[in-house]
Amino acid sequence: MREILIVGGGYAGFYTAWGLEKKLRRGEARVTVVDPRPYMTYQPFLPEVVAGAVEARHAAVSLRRHLHRTRLISGTVTEIRNSDRSVTVRPESGPDYQLDYDILVVTAGAVTRTFPVPGLGEQAFGLKHVEEAVAIRDRLLTSFDRAATLPRGPERQKLLTVTFVGGGFSGVEGFGELLSLASAVLKHYPELDVEEIQFHMVEARGRILPEVSDQPGAWVVRSLRNRGAFVHLNTQLVSAKGGHVVLSNGEEFDSGLIVWAAGNASNPIVHNHTDLPVDERGLLVVRADLRVGTETDVVADVWAAGDDAAVPDLAAGRPGAHTVPNAQHAVRQGKRLARNILATLRGRPAKDYVHHSLGVVATLGLGRGIFQYRRLVIKGFPAWLMHRGYHVLAVPTWERKVRVLAVWLTAAFYGRDVVSLASVQHPREAFVSRGNPRHSERLTGPEGSGASGPRA
Repeated sequence: MREILIVGGGYAGFYTAWGLEKKLRRGEARVTVVDPRPYMTYQPFLPEVVAGAVEARHAAVSLRRHLHRTRLISGTVTEIRNSDRSVTVRPESGPDYQLDYDILVVTAGAVTRTFPVPGLGEQAFGLKHVEEAVAIRDRLLTSFDRAATLPRGPERQKLLTVTFVGGGFSGVEGFGELLSLASAVLKHYPELDVEEIQFHMVEARGRILPEVSDQPGAWVVRSLRNRGAFVHLNTQLVSAKGGHVVLSNGEEFDSGLIVWAAGNASNPIVHNHTDLPVDERGLLVVRADLRVGTETDVVADVWAAGDDAAVPDLAAGRPGAHTVPNAQHAVRQGKRLARNILATLRGRPAKDYVHHSLGVVATLGLGRGIFQYRRLVIKGFPAWLMHRGYHVLAVPTWERKVRVLAVWLTAAFYGRDVVSLASVQHPREAFVSRGNPRHSERLTGPEGSGASGPRA
């Protein structure tokens, strides 16, 4: 029986394994997925997790619940040696070990791209995983609680200042949703004034949302500014030491919450630890049928898709074009991968991946959105409805669709849940302190939750 090894359980990996499970004959092949997380994150829901509009667990699809005939290994692939058809796996505990394969599928997914900005590693949150989205929401709500007990001044202003770095889809959607949450919960804090809430977006380019054309992008900037946000274009983050933000345009301010959403980088396993061919960006060289290699030099029995693969975009109609790294392509590439692997196992030719874009849609907060398909642009509430409709249909499994819809319907009648559970980051605190009142430490970075160690 042939061994099919899938590196990564994200969109492309999950859909590849799911598709193979449905069509493989008994004894035809065994599928193994290696991923450090036991779930696939539906990343388009992360901005709504930030805002509390989607429950965190509903944005995660359990691999074990839906991949019944797949062997699942919790660990990280640290090296791919296709020369001897093996990978090295590093589990959560215990020594590294080797896995052999007959067919390899690389869908490891991208990682957050960072730069050597002083203080960034100590202060900022990413926005790529469910845990980060939950922590961002809890940090904002906890900051509001603390600010409400302080007199006006620098410490209070820092708690009420939020900074997002990166004006792509992830950054803009997260920024818009968090701004919407802040506006909604402010009515529960009579001690705070709307003028004290400061939201800053920092983007190195002269525009945001590069996936849409210039005029819709400019409309999004105006919309955010009309809601009281500060949008800094052609500006870079110079320093974030101690939460003190320094921008390249000369502006400086303290910020209690910093979110880094400045794009993706290729996974280190693909970029640095494989003997498979990669391009100048560190992405796997992939043919249109999703095999690794070129038209004249294919790597036998190795496939790739998703953010770490330079997949030719045949729908673009121009040579050298590659598919953009988004969920729309990764899901469909995973489905095509499963069909192509089955075809080659049974002696049939593989088909090229071709997908014509359905357009782009983004949420900008509750009741606000933007959609563009070629020259058609829809703004505001209709676009927001389209965003919700598309993604509830796109999230895998009916179980997840029903759960998400139930939360949305509940929120429509009762509003957002504004409870912060930041204390879960330190679950033993109440037990260790035995109820003794203490002063919480200041929020100084992503790991800070206001809980310090026990004191004598």
